[in-house]
Formats: sequence, structure tokens, C-alpha cells
Amino acid sequence: MVPFALGGIVIWAVVGLVILAFFRDGRENWLWTCLAGFLLGFPGLAVMIRHDAHRRRRLAAGQSSTDSTSPSS
Repeated sequence: MVPFALGGIVIWAVVGLVILAFFRDGRENWLWTCLAGFLLGFPGLAVMIRHDAHRRRRLAAGQSSTDSTSPSS
């Protein structure tokens, strides 16, 4: 999930820079929208990092519990 959050941050930044460079007149709302998307991407990135860490931990705990309960031949 982290690559999606990073991709979103990068896309908002690129679009904001394009708007800033080429479309200055009458596009202030779009520029503020890009800035908000860019900045709000960072809390989303933090959430995705925690989510992925919890998922890895759950999967590791699930595999270790199934390994200990499986009978050995």
C-alpha cells in the first residue's frame, strides 16, 4: 500500500508544479487543491506504513502458530 501513497504524493506534486508553471491565471483553486493533496498524502503515507507493518506482523504470527501446531512425521 505504501507505493500507492507515494505515487499519490508524487502525482499531486507534479500536477501542482505543472499548474504553477503553465496555468497561472485563474487556476489558484487548482493550485491549492494540489497543495492540499500533496500535504494530506503524508498522513496517509504514515497510515499505510503502519498498516503494512501490522499486516506483516499478523502474517508472521499466523505462520509461526501453524508451524508449531503441524504434526511432524
